[in-house]
Amino acid sequence: MAKVQKLSPQDQVSLHIQKLEPEITEIVQTIRQIILDTDGDIAEQIKWNNPSFYYTGEMQAFDPKEYKRDIAVLNLHKGRIMLVFPSGAKVIQSSQLLEGDYKDGRRLLNFKNLDDVKSKANELQQILKEWISLVER
Repeated sequence: MAKVQKLSPQDQVSLHIQKLEPEITEIVQTIRQIILDTDGDIAEQIKWNNPSFYYTGEMQAFDPKEYKRDIAVLNLHKGRIMLVFPSGAKVIQSSQLLEGDYKDGRRLLNFKNLDDVKSKANELQQILKEWISLVER
């Protein structure tokens, strides 16, 4: 009996994106590339049924329920294109891109279309860099 080869996390994300509605595929792919290009310690996987990005660098021990490695996850429910930062409240930034004031510390970044993603690319990368700089190492 032949072994079934399991897809890598990157391949799982690519497959997931290929199955999306055509009008959002390019938008999601662009967001993905912006995030992965920000830092070599950012990796991707499917988590919470969507593309998710996490920190792979060294960190001090922590309770896994704190989701400290999780940087952001895409929320593509009901046609929205939203990037959810589970611990986004710790990022103090001068721009107003991160929205929401949730008690659990998450913050949201909404995208309207591809032009909106491209216009927010630099600020998104600054948010990611700040998040990484705050990680306990």
